[in-house]
Order: sequence, then C-alpha cells, then structure tokens
Amino acid sequence: MKNLLSLEKLPRADFAHILRDSSVFKKERAAHANQPLAGQTWALMFSKSSTRTRVSFEVGIRELGGESLFLSANDIQLGRGEPIRDTARVLGRMVHGAVIRTFAQNDVEEFAAFSKIPTINALTDDEHPCQVLADIFTFEEKCGPIAGRVVTFIGDGACNMPVSWIFAAAKLGFELRIAAPRAFQPAPEILKRAGGNIICTEDLRAAASGADLLYTDVWVSMGREAEAAERLKVLCGYQINTGLVQLAKPGALVMHCLPAYRGKEIDAETFEAHAGTIFTQAENRLHVQKAILNWCVAG
Repeated sequence: MKNLLSLEKLPRADFAHILRDSSVFKKERAAHANQPLAGQTWALMFSKSSTRTRVSFEVGIRELGGESLFLSANDIQLGRGEPIRDTARVLGRMVHGAVIRTFAQNDVEEFAAFSKIPTINALTDDEHPCQVLADIFTFEEKCGPIAGRVVTFIGDGACNMPVSWIFAAAKLGFELRIAAPRAFQPAPEILKRAGGNIICTEDLRAAASGADLLYTDVWVSMGREAEAAERLKVLCGYQINTGLVQLAKPGALVMHCLPAYRGKEIDAETFEAHAGTIFTQAENRLHVQKAILNWCVAG
C-alpha cells in the first residue's frame, strides 16, 4: 500500500514508474488486461469543486475494475466538525482507498495516517501532485525527457501548482523558472527544502526566453476569491500571449491546467493556438490517475 500525498515525498524511481505506466494505460485503454481495483470501492472526498479531477478519477477507478463513492463536504460529518482522524478510522474499515481534494495539506496527511488505506492528494492549498505528474507526462509524450529542459511558470508563483513543479524539478533534473511579482513568489523555505535549479524573478521576458514549456494557472485560486481585485491588479502583466511565446524556443509547448480565463493569465489567441496541447494535457489526467491508482495498490 502506498500514498501519494506530495511530490516532495515521492521517490524519483516512483516518478518514473508512474509516468511509464501512464503510457501503457493510455495505449491500452480500450482493453485493459489488468483490473487492479476489482472488488474495491474508493471514496472521493471533495471539499473543493472539480471537473477534470473528479471525472478522471471516477472513470479511472471504473476502468480499473473498481467502484467510486463521491462524498462532498455536505455528505459527511467533516462539514459539521468531526475530526479528520475519526472520519479516517471509520472509512478505513469500509472502503479500500481515498482520493481527497480539500484545503489543508495536513488533513490529507492525517487521513492517510489514521485510515491505513491508500490515500491520494487530489489537490490541497499546498500541492497538486496529480496535475503536475500529468503535465510532465504530456511534455514527455510530445517532446521527450524533461530532464535538462527549461520550464517557465508564469503568474501566482506561490500557489499549489508551482510548489508541486518545484519539487518535481528537483527530482527530475530540469530548470524551473518562476516569473511572478515578488509578493507572489514561493516561500524561501520551500525553495531551500526542495533544492534543484529554481529561478524566481519578476522579469517575465527573461523567464520566457529560450524556455521549452510556458505554463500558467488562474490568478485567483479557490479559496482566494476575497483577494480577487488585488490579485488581478498585481498579476495583470503576467500573461502568456503571442509576444511572450515568441521569446521561448521554437516549438515550445504552452500548457494550462484549466479552467482558463482568457484575457487574464493567457490571451484567447494563444490559448486557441495551443488548444491541442492543453486539451491533451487535460485528457492525460485520466491515464495518469489510473497509473497512480495502480501504483498505490501494487505490491
């Protein structure tokens, strides 16, 4: 039994294992010989709304032979103050695994510790490991190994997406540039903890120059809606657009983890020009989630 709680804690060999299996699951989707979740029921506990994460996990669990049980914050006693450890000890006796999308990273880690069942972090305020694994799979599918390449993240550099990219860069040996206003750059302790070749800068053009991948996310993450006006004001210049793409390497990929707000973090023209990559990236969530589920239950 394994847990995927953070890319910081995922050994490099397991990165490779999940990415390799993702390719197999994608190629063999129509006819899986292996049903590793046969006879199992997995709980999907989502305190935050979702499209891609929920659909990819529900479909993935079914295609691997299992059943899924979706539980929103309104469906369980957590919304009424039950300690996470008590919920974990109950569900750990009833289901075979859990996929959790919530606010606090500690809630996912405490659930895993007390439930004693495979637990997957499907997004917290600290990290989004499943998304970044799918992003790396998409990059390697299109461009080959990510080691030695340059990935540039543009926008809110202190949110869960760039943090997961930071830990991935340190493990997989690529250069990560984060272009963000100073107030939206990652905490120094995270950079120190991760190691790796990470560059944080306010210079958007320098960060994009020669990059193999330009990546962005929404400027106002879930739970930050009260800060929307200030965030839009400060981040308004940190946009992927045609001019910025021209600074990257010829043929550089543009990715967005969706949903996208055209005219804010990315302009409509650039989004549509790279829609093939962006929606392949979204599709690949399914194949990578299946590889993660398989990894969790493998002996």
